[in-house]
Amino acid sequence: MSENKFKIRPSKNPSVTAGNGGGGLFAALERGIKLETYFEEGFPVQYLPKILFVLALGILYISNTHYAEKTVRGINAIQAEVEDLRADYTTLKADLMFASKQSEVARKVKDHGLEESLTPPYKIVVRDGEY
Repeated sequence: MSENKFKIRPSKNPSVTAGNGGGGLFAALERGIKLETYFEEGFPVQYLPKILFVLALGILYISNTHYAEKTVRGINAIQAEVEDLRADYTTLKADLMFASKQSEVARKVKDHGLEESLTPPYKIVVRDGEY
């Protein structure tokens, strides 16, 4: 009985061969940066604090951006609500000013049997010691 063997079939794309690692963008970056030379003797521990500091700054920057955008959305929502409340206030104030006019009050109380007095009011004067 014969053994199963894996056969490498030739690629139809001539730029991608088993020897050069592909012709893509990441392969070109890997060849240009040559990261494998940094890790030949193990992980470079002396750069770890600097890497962690940069990562912490990146996380702070991202969280600050999210917080600022959330605050701006909240401010916009509150401004829209203030505009609605201002319009309601103006409408209610105009209605109250109209309803408190003397002619409107007289017209509304006429249904209850009250009438507007035609004689002007007079002042009662009380002298000291009289009362």
